Amino acid sequence: MTSFDNPGLFYQERHFANDDVPDEGREIIAEYKNTTEQFRRFIREYTTGGFGMIYREQLKKNYNLGEYRLEISLNDLKNFDEEAAIKLRKYPSRFMPALEEAAKIVADEITQPRPEDEEEVHDIQVTLTLDEYPSSIRRLKSEQVSQIVKISGIVVAASQVRAKATRVSLQCRTCRHAINNIELKPGLEGFSLPRKCAANQSTQLQRCPLDPYFIIPDKCRCVDYQMLKLQENPEDVPHGEMPRHMQLYCDRYLTDRVAPGNRITLIGVFSIKTAQKQKVTDKSLLGIRAPYIRVLGIQVGMSGPGHADQLSFTPEEERKFRELSKKPDAYQIIANSIAPSIYGSEDIKKAIACLLFSGSRKRLPDGLTRRGDINVLLLGDPGTAKSQLLKFVEKVAPIGVYTSGKGSSAAGLTASVIRDPQSRSFIMEGGAMVLADGGIVCIDEFDKMREDDRVAIHEAMEQQTISIAKAGITTTLNSRCAVLAAANSVYGRWDEQKGNDNIDFMPTILSRFDMIFIVKDTHDVNRDTTLAKHVISVHVNASANREHEEEVAEGELSLEFLKKYISYCRVTCAPRLSEKGGEKLIHSYVRLRNPPVDVEQKRSDVNGIGCAVQGNRIAETRSRSAIPITIRQLEAIVRMSEALAKMELQPFATEKHVDEALRLFRVSTIEAAATGNLTGIEGFTSPEDQEAFNRIEAQLKKRFALGTHVSEYLIVQDFVGQNYPENLVKKVIQMCVRRGELQYRMQRKMLYRVH
Repeated sequence: MTSFDNPGLFYQERHFANDDVPDEGREIIAEYKNTTEQFRRFIREYTTGGFGMIYREQLKKNYNLGEYRLEISLNDLKNFDEEAAIKLRKYPSRFMPALEEAAKIVADEITQPRPEDEEEVHDIQVTLTLDEYPSSIRRLKSEQVSQIVKISGIVVAASQVRAKATRVSLQCRTCRHAINNIELKPGLEGFSLPRKCAANQSTQLQRCPLDPYFIIPDKCRCVDYQMLKLQENPEDVPHGEMPRHMQLYCDRYLTDRVAPGNRITLIGVFSIKTAQKQKVTDKSLLGIRAPYIRVLGIQVGMSGPGHADQLSFTPEEERKFRELSKKPDAYQIIANSIAPSIYGSEDIKKAIACLLFSGSRKRLPDGLTRRGDINVLLLGDPGTAKSQLLKFVEKVAPIGVYTSGKGSSAAGLTASVIRDPQSRSFIMEGGAMVLADGGIVCIDEFDKMREDDRVAIHEAMEQQTISIAKAGITTTLNSRCAVLAAANSVYGRWDEQKGNDNIDFMPTILSRFDMIFIVKDTHDVNRDTTLAKHVISVHVNASANREHEEEVAEGELSLEFLKKYISYCRVTCAPRLSEKGGEKLIHSYVRLRNPPVDVEQKRSDVNGIGCAVQGNRIAETRSRSAIPITIRQLEAIVRMSEALAKMELQPFATEKHVDEALRLFRVSTIEAAATGNLTGIEGFTSPEDQEAFNRIEAQLKKRFALGTHVSEYLIVQDFVGQNYPENLVKKVIQMCVRRGELQYRMQRKMLYRVH
């Protein structure tokens, strides 16, 4: 009964004789009846183009289906009766009941005759739509209280659906006096019981005590309601400020429409309520009220990849998009437009272009899905513009969320379960990967994250879902987003002599990246001279660029145009692999899994930062067996091929796209694996390393029995004395800890054998 306990006012209908009604009250009643008639005529008579009465037909269809609701456009109401539309927008609390009463009258008229068991007409819920640009939460001011507003944002939390009384019946405990059908105002205004009995206040009988009334639950009429928590869109938050939140009140058919992570546009009444936990003795808080929005209509926008269904494209823009897609060098133009202020890194920019456009998400006949988003990891030296690339992607992506590894937790990236301060029940709040559904998550300083936090995003990166089983809540959230991560070497700078010691990532997280680039700051006189000239020119022309921000270099696209083109391609195009392209990919897949002849030759043609392999590593790679690829890497090449076709608005990925996808895969993941830095990753472990792994693991289990403690330092030193690499021993220990075979004890100084 918590919905009855909120503080509020007691309202009771007063019935006057016609002569006893005050003049002001008579005018209000007359205006209400007149407005109800205006709404009734609008619902019955409004037509579009003279072809049909859309609201009358919609109401009849919904009523016959058992859905007692009607969706009305305020723009249509304004075209039909501007006076009624102005009244509704300015005073929605007064005239929304009139609109729903008019809908009920029309429903009664158009559904005759009804079955005998349905003589009473059901109440109709009217939801509204408005064709105008939405505002943001931080623009809502006190002048808009009690008016209709339209805002957009991200749902970050949703409560359970509960019941709220709309009409209550009371009875006195002493004299059994009853008050029936007390109408409660909608929203969170609350209701308080009368303090005195109304039956014996004017008589000489024994008076009833204070607070005599109680609610009769069987005679109450209730509706469903749900509370949502709306957060500002990340792109609307000014730099350096916290995103603002707003509570939403949804009732009846507006409940269970959205889930955490959905981007919505809503129409509602900007309302106020008594602030929670307000002290009665604190007189300074008597006039303070907490804002919330009573929702009158929800549009669950941006549900598909790209989230661009709310972006309107003009015919002129669509013509420019088609012209760009038909250019033979469209792919190169898009790559040149990726962070043009950063010199070089051509292959990395092309990989980021594939990430921005993404492949095609597929739903299989058995109900399973295959992700279309592409994940990219940049590893290497500091000062190679990795963070600048991430910042650019955040700006150009239709939906971009930027986060740093050191300041990100598992709950902040995925989802958390918190306690609702009002109901004391648990609700779910989505994290960065849920809020970026359909977009891109940029994670900087990926190597600074705690290992436990990195493990939390395994499911989100591959299955693109986040499963929650906490505090009695078991559900699955969508996280259909790509991941662009940047990380540094363990030693700060890349050390060619250390090999796989440079990277301290588990194979399980590395295998989820489609492309892995080793970014090195190589020393070359000609390259350093060109790079220095480029950096100096950027600084010299910075002030001049402020006056010519709209000017774009030849062969490049503006940031705004590129952002719209990406959204347009992601929404309108979903290419598939062609038959010839599939055959070519099959042959390439088989050739890569077996000793290839041309892998080393193609490696010499690689250009860009950090993708060239030193001569001694090439010789070592030639001497050992070829690096195979698995089905997971094969699917990555398919996604890259589809992304390349999507850039050109092509329905099929051809052999040309497959060739470029294979080249990008070779200069990224294959080259990174050839340096020996991906030891342990699925498909990229040499037989020698795997044999050493198995020997260390077998001896480690013989080292101490079940249920005993041994110092980790002693174990490592013991294996190092047997000429095993120290980093390999530590990786085997970490694997056993993750599998639950070993546990850390005594401040991570001792190892405990579990099984």
